[in-house]
Amino acid sequence: MNALFTQKNSEFFLKELFKQLPKESGLDYIRSGISRAEVYAMACQLGAEFRELAMAEGSATSKVPICLVAEERSVIAAALLAALSTGSILVLPHSFSSLALSQMQESTGYVAAVVDVDRPLPNGVHHISCGASSRSSELPKGLLSGEIELLRIFTGGSTGSPKIWSKTAGNLFGEALYMAAGYQIDHKDTLLSTVSPYHIYGLLFSVVIPLVSKAAICRETPLFPTEIVECSRQGSATILVSIPPHYRVIKERKPGSSLRLAFSSAGMLPEEDGRVFTKNNGVGVVEVYGSTETGGLATRDRSAGEIFFSPLKPVIYKIKNDRLHVKSPFLCPDLPLDSEGFFLSGDKVREEATGQFSLHGRADAVTKVGGVRVDLDEVRDLLQSQASVEECMVLSLLDETGRGNRVEALVRGEGADPARLKKALALQLEPAALPRRILVVPVIPLTSTGKYDRDVIRRILSGV
Repeated sequence: MNALFTQKNSEFFLKELFKQLPKESGLDYIRSGISRAEVYAMACQLGAEFRELAMAEGSATSKVPICLVAEERSVIAAALLAALSTGSILVLPHSFSSLALSQMQESTGYVAAVVDVDRPLPNGVHHISCGASSRSSELPKGLLSGEIELLRIFTGGSTGSPKIWSKTAGNLFGEALYMAAGYQIDHKDTLLSTVSPYHIYGLLFSVVIPLVSKAAICRETPLFPTEIVECSRQGSATILVSIPPHYRVIKERKPGSSLRLAFSSAGMLPEEDGRVFTKNNGVGVVEVYGSTETGGLATRDRSAGEIFFSPLKPVIYKIKNDRLHVKSPFLCPDLPLDSEGFFLSGDKVREEATGQFSLHGRADAVTKVGGVRVDLDEVRDLLQSQASVEECMVLSLLDETGRGNRVEALVRGEGADPARLKKALALQLEPAALPRRILVVPVIPLTSTGKYDRDVIRRILSGV
């Protein structure tokens, strides 16, 4: 199971996974909660329901979209297995709100939803829940393929407008197998994730990697410092899966002596936060660079002396005009590619050494203020470098006329003073790039997936 999942060997790996799961009754999937055999039994039940649903809809290919509205990772894992075996497509929402689920139903036409608790769903949508028993004891294996569309993932998008990304079985399981093999994750490991499984990073590391590696995952998804530390200690976690804002608040703490590895993604990890965490816990933090649409692209571990990012072995890249172009088996199948099969990412990069590169913000972070180009990432980096600033977010908002842009910033930091910060920035920025307003807040809002909530931040800066 520890080889790269490709389209050629996909059927073999999936069949091996399906054969092993029911026999592994002694291994936990959810630490001290749900066994791998129980996950398989739930998958059998869901598979039967998915097939019946396809027949009722008159679909010979089982390509019926089914929304996944369950928080339990064991249910999510079972649904993935059931979808693999039947050729069904799972729709992963960015929110469980009634409005979001209705909008997604209109976009995808899903007719049923897998739920783990009673939730309001759009009218006419069939509820599917996991019961205690299954009408089938084995999942069919005839439809297993790395090429089939497995997921449609909704993301909030950097502008707040939801986007849909497709993922094949090869995209998702291929990356999981690669990461599990590369970091020697196996049945002796227990992962603790502070990231929702509805974020691609959380899904990969807290649902799929445990499936393919035989590792266990803690049931909780702790968000607050004390909870993270306590859950890690109680679960004897060996691998922490988290995000930069969480490393910032727990860097001075010790989540337990059992940790051997930590991962960070969904944003850049400040060097000081990683250094302090490593000093206090004796483990390096592996930063995973990528996105929903590209999958993982590169990693670095500063504790191992890795200053720059090195691409994952299956990833081929080139840099042209400071823009990153990538070719990878983890790319969403619906991404636009050039004639050589490369996808143009939205990131600005610089070649640093053979096979390594550094990140320099988003190409789409450039806005115009009064006809002057302003790089919002540059403004943010300068603001973040001030001693009193612990965390900040810089956005471009429409001015009062609605025709131009203005730069504004939200800052968290004890002792941060807007007037002093503006004075310091004025020495390094052009007037157009200077934030018109800097607002100090006790906390910068995050979404449920750990990213900055741009919609809420815009409302705060707009005084709404």
